Amino acid sequence: MRSAIAIVPSAPVLVPELMGSAAAELTDLRAAVVAAAQTLPARWVVVGVGDADAVIGSESAGTFAGYGVDVAVALGPGCPQAPTELPLSALVAGWIRGQANPEAAAEVRMYADSHTADAAQAHGRRLRALIDDAADPVGVLVVADGAHTLTASAPGGYDPESGAIQSALDDALAVGDAAALLRLPEWIVGRVAYQVLAGLTEPGPAGARELYRGAPYGVGYFAGVWHP
Repeated sequence: MRSAIAIVPSAPVLVPELMGSAAAELTDLRAAVVAAAQTLPARWVVVGVGDADAVIGSESAGTFAGYGVDVAVALGPGCPQAPTELPLSALVAGWIRGQANPEAAAEVRMYADSHTADAAQAHGRRLRALIDDAADPVGVLVVADGAHTLTASAPGGYDPESGAIQSALDDALAVGDAAALLRLPEWIVGRVAYQVLAGLTEPGPAGARELYRGAPYGVGYFAGVWHP
């Protein structure tokens, strides 16, 4: 059965060890992300975006070594596996799990960034059916970024039109406007994950709560909770 849905960024900057002396700059974001994840029950399904569709089980473990520091994470408690190469969304989910609920088990579902809005929405509907068939409560962690072109130093450079799009995305996530997510432009980094969320919750959640919105380093980050 469906439980809460936490929406968080797919941001390695959440991990203090990767940020060094700049870690304190993101204290508010980090606290909001952990608070959102703490609303979830002990069983998680993580929605992320990658190069291809994939399912990663809760027995998996990984490391942020590729991002500069060997910070180990796991998707489940007592994970027996040695770290393997995991996509960023899975690594971030593993780190959040360790901070918010180390006893939780997280299955990661990656969706290809090439999916159209209709295809992503259909994936969300299928995921909802799977979750609704579960006997125990299942929480969803949506790991996704917004625009990456919000300042001159942003990873994607600066696009003056992206600020308005990011504001509209933040507003949609803050109020639970699932339909608005289906109209996102393709250059929104986490577009497919947000559109899976739209299919998962259509016509929309019963309630939504914003915990954070901002654009540190020129990337749009949102943290919040939707209730089905």
